[in-house]
Amino acid sequence: QVQLVESGGGLVQAGDSLALSCAASMRFFNTYAMGWFRQTPGKEREFVAGISRGGGNTDYVDSVKGRFNISRDNAKNTVYLQMNSLKPEDTAVYLCAAGGVVARAPRRYAYWGRGTQVTVST
Repeated sequence: QVQLVESGGGLVQAGDSLALSCAASMRFFNTYAMGWFRQTPGKEREFVAGISRGGGNTDYVDSVKGRFNISRDNAKNTVYLQMNSLKPEDTAVYLCAAGGVVARAPRRYAYWGRGTQVTVST
């Protein structure tokens, strides 16, 4: 049974940083690409960042390039999202997901966590 559990969310001020973690309870974690998505009420789930199985390839939505960094530790079955220079528009529930390849479409990911809330105040 696959389980993804996000942590590290919280309430911060604009300009602050947060580090999210996603711990995966799954076999062969290193055979999955991992992604971070975010969702706000009434909007579609948005791709934020993705990382390949070995960590060599990453992808970011334009709005977070230069501010967010995705990484993974396959020995710990964990993927991270370091978020710097946070903006109020980054406020959302952040979810991690596991899939076959790095992709921006949510349907390309087979497993999902339940998310962690990130709130950025002005």
